[in-house]
Amino acid sequence: MVNATYDRKEQFQQIQSGLLEGEQIIAVYDAVGTGTGFIGLTDRRVIIQDRSFIGKRYAITSIPYGKITSVSVVSNKSWGGSFFSAGAIAIHVGTHTYEVEFRGAQKSHHVHNVILHYIS
Repeated sequence: MVNATYDRKEQFQQIQSGLLEGEQIIAVYDAVGTGTGFIGLTDRRVIIQDRSFIGKRYAITSIPYGKITSVSVVSNKSWGGSFFSAGAIAIHVGTHTYEVEFRGAQKSHHVHNVILHYIS
């Protein structure tokens, strides 16, 4: 079994409870800002908790890597510094974009690289 990285044990356990047979967790990171609760990466898909539904409802959305068209690093400043100076990424799936912001650029770097690995 792969040693998964995670921020919060309850989020890791939530992802773990919905795994398909043989599926392995790579990482589960807490998200900051409105809308997204956390992102999980497995060897088969990206799992995002979306808290943007009306009435305090949320959804757990599974995105197979094969459906992701691109992944972006998101920043509100110019690229004068490091490529991964920002702590946010955008995952593009068809016409929809999921934006996830993290505490720390190393998490966005890891998520970006894992997704890029599986979609290339």
